[in-house]
Amino acid sequence: MRYRKEFVIFLVICVHSLFAQKQEYATIGYLESFGTAFDKIVPLNSKIEIISKGHVWTEGPVWIPVLNALLFSDVPKNIAYKWTEKEGTVPFLYPSGFTGNPDSKRVKGSNGMFLNNKGLLILCQTGDRKIASLEISKELKQSNFKTITDNFKGKKYNSTNDLVVDSKGNIYFTDPNFGLNLKNKEIKFSGVYKVNVAGNVTLITSKYPTPNGIILSPDEKTLYISNSKPAKLIAIDLLKEGAFAKERILFDAEDLWKKSIAKQRPDGMAIHKSGTIFMTGPDGVLLISPKGKHLGTIKTDRKTSNCTFNKEQSILYITCDDFVLRIALN
Repeated sequence: MRYRKEFVIFLVICVHSLFAQKQEYATIGYLESFGTAFDKIVPLNSKIEIISKGHVWTEGPVWIPVLNALLFSDVPKNIAYKWTEKEGTVPFLYPSGFTGNPDSKRVKGSNGMFLNNKGLLILCQTGDRKIASLEISKELKQSNFKTITDNFKGKKYNSTNDLVVDSKGNIYFTDPNFGLNLKNKEIKFSGVYKVNVAGNVTLITSKYPTPNGIILSPDEKTLYISNSKPAKLIAIDLLKEGAFAKERILFDAEDLWKKSIAKQRPDGMAIHKSGTIFMTGPDGVLLISPKGKHLGTIKTDRKTSNCTFNKEQSILYITCDDFVLRIALN
């Protein structure tokens, strides 16, 4: 009898071990390499895995080390989800970006999200037209948002879209006019802004009609901005005294957009430790060198909105239409 009991326990352990093995995910897309610079970062045998699906429009991915989890937004649902290898996808934050009347026509959730060096989640709350912060914990009982900025010179922002935070805590963000009724538009241009640690807001540029993604170089000396229409990647040098200089077009993606399948224009970005820019846009994620050379593309052939790395930069997470994807890196 004792041996039978031990055998049953052994079977339970075996079954548990079997199901504890790494889950197999469906894959999508392929890799388009233009040389060794791409191959050094993205192994050519890497698969693009679908780790979450069934959403409306995914955006704003950010890796949260304390949770060992990925957060991402479903903008039309006004929900931020948490994904882990163990639990899969679960709702994490509702509302995420619009805290007003849920019956309003402008129920847009959070878009770009970023974790600052103090562990605070900084969000573009597109529906509320502001930048806010939130303390991260394993179980969020309620959404205790703190407004960082909701206006420029007394006028409400248009559609706060994406952001990046530097090592000192300064926030850089884009504010295009995506989905805002013109009669509600208080600022007559689409802007790129900086909020310093004291909360003072500076307009960096209003030159571009649709500023979208935004990221800093690893040394924080260059600010990159993706403009959707026309499809351009802009670089702006940051000076020590906080001024901006040498604004220039680093990469023109208009021809790629014209030839693309999904017709997605430049969107969110992530920066690799090598300085390589990962820019979502025409048919996937484009890898672009700091000198503006197109190194290759992680091809999805779907509308691809944003991307981020895990802490070690060994995995790239990609928000892509109604999917969330991942791919292993070198």
